[in-house]
Amino acid sequence: MSKERLTEIIKEKSFRTGEFTLASGLKSNHYIDGKHTTLDPEGSALLAEAILEIVADDNADAIGGLTLGADPMVGSTTAISHIKGTPLKGLIVRKEAKGHGTGNKIEGTLNKGDRVIVVEDVTTTGASAWKAVESILANGGKVVRIVTMVDRLQGAGEFFAEKGVPFSAIITVRDLGVDV
Repeated sequence: MSKERLTEIIKEKSFRTGEFTLASGLKSNHYIDGKHTTLDPEGSALLAEAILEIVADDNADAIGGLTLGADPMVGSTTAISHIKGTPLKGLIVRKEAKGHGTGNKIEGTLNKGDRVIVVEDVTTTGASAWKAVESILANGGKVVRIVTMVDRLQGAGEFFAEKGVPFSAIITVRDLGVDV
């Protein structure tokens, strides 16, 4: 039921048709602006519940992803994980190390050996999520799964399989009525 409701929210708030250029540089006749769902109160809560269900057996210590798309997902999932008694630390991976203070590229506490779930709102080729994976690995973390709210079914699953990292999508563009 909650996945069905989440899909309705994504269709209503995030899904658009037209002509678009994606972050990957690819052209598309549909666009999913995930932040309209991840920043919606009901969408955010349902998404966090779905993520926690997917990663329940991953024995993770933290959840994080590349800023900006992952930020609301990390926040809601860490909060719900606390309420459920299965707390996950939150991590935000910057696109570049900050040029002041400690110069961190990862915000939050990542300890060597921490098992991390990487999240992303919409996944096309997997390149954006992989930037987060590389930063986490370079800082001593171990990525145990990548979870996306919507998989556009344009190569990310195959890319992550080649890299040996489990990948899960809460929904795919097919659930939004897109033929691929």
